[in-house]
Amino acid sequence: MLMEDNKCMLNADMDMMCGCNNDRPMNNRSEILKQIKCKRFAVIELALYLDTHPDDKKALCLHNKYSKELKDLCDKYQKIYGPLTIEYPCNKWRWLEEPWPWEGGIDNVDL
Repeated sequence: MLMEDNKCMLNADMDMMCGCNNDRPMNNRSEILKQIKCKRFAVIELALYLDTHPDDKKALCLHNKYSKELKDLCDKYQKIYGPLTIEYPCNKWRWLEEPWPWEGGIDNVDL
């Protein structure tokens, strides 16, 4: 990994350390949710690691990269399917239109 002008350059073997596969298109709700969970896990774990290793530039680059990817995935999901959390601004309460998780909604996914 190289640091140039505060931008991270990650080598290919470092690119997807969290095990997420971004090579294939995500077309359905459950695939996008799975990627969101994967990226969220990577961001949280890297943040915990950075608490004790604040000078690790490789981990910081990965944290920044995965944080951006997580934000992009959440934005994509919320534009198509509605809010993931109460904090996401929307015009109406879209989650009332679909079955609740205990009714089989959203493939019973727990974020």
